[in-house]
Amino acid sequence: MIFVAGAIRRITTSRRLPLAVTIAGASAVLLCAAGPASAGAAAATAPVPLGTAAQFAVLGASTVTNTGPTVLNGDLGLSPGTAITGFPPGQVNGTVYAADSVALKAQNDLTAAYNNAAGHPATATIPTELGGTTVTPGVYNSAAGTFGITGTLTLDAQGNRNAVFIFQAASTLITASASKVKLVNGAKAAKVFWQVGSSATLGTYSSFKGNIMALASITVTTGVTVTGRALASTAAVTLDTDTISK
Repeated sequence: MIFVAGAIRRITTSRRLPLAVTIAGASAVLLCAAGPASAGAAAATAPVPLGTAAQFAVLGASTVTNTGPTVLNGDLGLSPGTAITGFPPGQVNGTVYAADSVALKAQNDLTAAYNNAAGHPATATIPTELGGTTVTPGVYNSAAGTFGITGTLTLDAQGNRNAVFIFQAASTLITASASKVKLVNGAKAAKVFWQVGSSATLGTYSSFKGNIMALASITVTTGVTVTGRALASTAAVTLDTDTISK
């Protein structure tokens, strides 16, 4: 059921994951119904296998460009491009791989991971704006094919430390300045996957959780903290005084 300011509209979702959404003003709360069906849906969602791409905090295709004292806790890779700029002043607490066999293998594994995430059947179609909502484990897309976060998105694992969250954006993922992704009740950034059909942009001084797999580019603007990975399949990754920890 969706309740919207005086109107009631029923949306039928997968029987595996009953979903209720309450919208009041600019905020929304997404709650999965309790019981065996909800638990079964969470258990049935397998993590996306990243392969060798998992060792990278940042992986780009055409270029990786950095401004300022960015810190990457994990490897930095680029393939087939060769131009990695801005390190230093950026710091890589890992290994840099540029246009070599390691970066190429990671890109191939990223392609497989992207296709895996895109191939999961959605358990629910939810609103584009995720800010102000609480989401339980499952596979989600939006009717508009985009996702945005203004404010705080809470991912609630409901006590299941193996809970998986997959967000399928046919086009873009855009987060607002100072937005946050919050993990509660056992949720782990390593088990949150953002499959983005074109490009992702993270707003200034935002705090983001999860693995971004963008078909094109990823722009991480000034002062962003990412717990997870920024992995771009065909285009650039742009950084500016950020912290990314895989």
